Amino acid sequence: MSTVAKYMLRRRGPPSSTWRAFLDNHLEDLVALDFFVVPTATFGVLFGLVVVAHHRRRVLHFNVTANPIAEWTTRQVIHAFPEESAPRFLVRDRDKIYGERFRRAVEVLGIEDVVTAARSPWQNPYAERLIGSLRRECLDHVIVLDEVHLRRILGRYFAYYNETRCHLSLAGDAPEPRGIQGLELGRVVELPEVGGLHHRYERAAA
Repeated sequence: MSTVAKYMLRRRGPPSSTWRAFLDNHLEDLVALDFFVVPTATFGVLFGLVVVAHHRRRVLHFNVTANPIAEWTTRQVIHAFPEESAPRFLVRDRDKIYGERFRRAVEVLGIEDVVTAARSPWQNPYAERLIGSLRRECLDHVIVLDEVHLRRILGRYFAYYNETRCHLSLAGDAPEPRGIQGLELGRVVELPEVGGLHHRYERAAA
């Protein structure tokens, strides 16, 4: 092995940028999407889709379906970026549901489609972490009845996630920035979120 290494050509110049460097360098331009599966009380299976912005970890769009076909998925990515709000890059995996129609819609929106390597969920870390938090903090504690029920649960959780949930990577702030509440605003009160699974704390005058 040492003999082979001796005669190998040496790389000239810096190595190509790593995937982590790509994510770091384009943090404000990246959005990710991913599917997750949710079982129901009647032993059915629902599919959730979530779109999250890397910069502030903010959930931009979500929806639920029992039949995640390519046409439905294409509509979701169009609804996620209204009025010229499309990002520069969209990170996704290699699921076959992202077919030609999906790729054309992304191209029309002016988004560069960034596809992760096969069997490499770590390359889509923001979406994976969001889905993990969703399961641990919400879905593992409820029994889902149907699409309407799941959509309502997700709506409440993602509102909490965007507006209240603290993130270490955001210096303890939420994806939607919150103002500092001074002592003059009154005592701290506890307000339930996500059906009481979580709480937020605010100052309110007596």
